[in-house]
Amino acid sequence: MEMKTFKDLKSEVWDTELCSGCGACVAVCPADALRFEPGNTDTPVNIGYCKAENDGVPCGACYAACPRVDLAAQGKMLGPYEDIVAARAVFPVERKQSGGAVTAILVNALDEGLIDAVVTVTRDPWTMKPSSAVITSSEELVQHAGSRYSWWVPLLASLKEAVVTRKYRRVAVVGVPCVARATQAIRASDHELLRPYAKAIRLVIGLFCTETFDYAKLVEGKLQSEKKIEPWEIRHLDIKGKLDVYLQDERHISIPLAELEESVRPGCRVCNDFTAVNADVSAGAVGSPDGYTTLVIRNDIGRGFVDRAVWQGKLATGSAVDLPVIEQLAARKAQRRQE
Repeated sequence: MEMKTFKDLKSEVWDTELCSGCGACVAVCPADALRFEPGNTDTPVNIGYCKAENDGVPCGACYAACPRVDLAAQGKMLGPYEDIVAARAVFPVERKQSGGAVTAILVNALDEGLIDAVVTVTRDPWTMKPSSAVITSSEELVQHAGSRYSWWVPLLASLKEAVVTRKYRRVAVVGVPCVARATQAIRASDHELLRPYAKAIRLVIGLFCTETFDYAKLVEGKLQSEKKIEPWEIRHLDIKGKLDVYLQDERHISIPLAELEESVRPGCRVCNDFTAVNADVSAGAVGSPDGYTTLVIRNDIGRGFVDRAVWQGKLATGSAVDLPVIEQLAARKAQRRQE
């Protein structure tokens, strides 16, 4: 079978508005030919160095890593799992999103040397603009705790910095379902150019996600211009069937997701995966009581990292999970994407 290349990725995914913006293609391109340009967040662009397009040299790394080239392989509903538990961090996590369980798992993994870097998302506290980052200390991880996945950022673009530039060999990735799907594609691929990334990725934590939003349309448009909320006033955002905005002065407003439809990234409209079924562990606030995070432990890798965090006294598991409410949201997303 002829190798699929950048040209196929562009025609099949970019030109058809299927791109999730995960950044996997940007990370694995050996020529650094792909990037997201300021003002164009829908798809990356080829800045002129792609050998497949310019010289006909076969590569195909970008295509092999893309989570959207095979939509039929997308996970649905809850996906495979070994256990579902409610969990919380035992130590203080000031900016935690729910129970701080993801932070606790990663802090323990860093402290024990199970991983040496985390590819995740940070944000500017004044503008709320997100950026992908490589974090290597538990102190820095706690400082940046809290979800920034309510709007889009090409998270996996920092995977190249972690693996190639800084040569970390035990990397954890935290991201939404398309990111988890891309890491699964990288891990499963026999493509030679993806092998260093596959070997380096030790843990993938997927986050429950209904959709992601364009920063300019959500923050600058809906929140700042329409709702008169400045970015620096926002303590954190949460999505549980609606967008909840929690402000520094303890005020709280809720916005129905139907009002945010124009802010949704085009590529999110084809995704039917709510629970990040391709992750080792999936996490979200839905299904657990206040102060806890729902953890979906999917395989032995995820089980090992969770158990080590519990053993070391950094993570506690507790009350029962409301499975029907998770299934309801997963079904709602799957149905919405079929309409």
